[in-house]
Amino acid sequence: MTEPAPPEWGASSSLGCGRRLLRFLGELFQTALIALLLFLAVNLITARIRVEGISMEPSLHDGQFVVVNRLAYRWQEVERGDIIVFHFPPDPNRRFIKRAIGLPGDVVSVRDGQVYINGLSLTEPYLTDEPLYHGEWRLMPSEVFVLGDNRNNSSDSQNWGPLPVVEIIGKAVLVYWPLDTVGLIPHYDLVGAAGE
Repeated sequence: MTEPAPPEWGASSSLGCGRRLLRFLGELFQTALIALLLFLAVNLITARIRVEGISMEPSLHDGQFVVVNRLAYRWQEVERGDIIVFHFPPDPNRRFIKRAIGLPGDVVSVRDGQVYINGLSLTEPYLTDEPLYHGEWRLMPSEVFVLGDNRNNSSDSQNWGPLPVVEIIGKAVLVYWPLDTVGLIPHYDLVGAAGE
């Protein structure tokens, strides 16, 4: 006994082309939908920023592109030494990248070329020059104090005051461009240095 021929056999060739076209368009739609969902998920979780200027040298350089973890501070607090991206308080349309030095409730002072947190000297191995300015700032429970690593060439909290925590976008975690500088951004544990 012979088996019946598949339904496509004997059908007109235009119907077969029509089904193939519909199948192709359906798969194309599914692929585009998955790509869109992945794109949206990545953009909800991360941000990308271009480092502009020399304020974070020697840690980060002008023209580097950095990935920012937007979720880093959803379940934990900013840590001393984190490099963070935030909306610049005087102009919220601009994004800045700086290092978190003072945490909520701290007293930050700069004198004799040294940064002090609550009266204790902070050890900062990433600096090449000591700050040439001085001052003291008392942080409210909803503020952090940020400084550029290039202390004497940075617009930061020593110029415009403490940063409200609500302005923080996330934590800088990875340099992805240029290719010869790709890598994780090192975190320096400054906790012990501040006597915590």
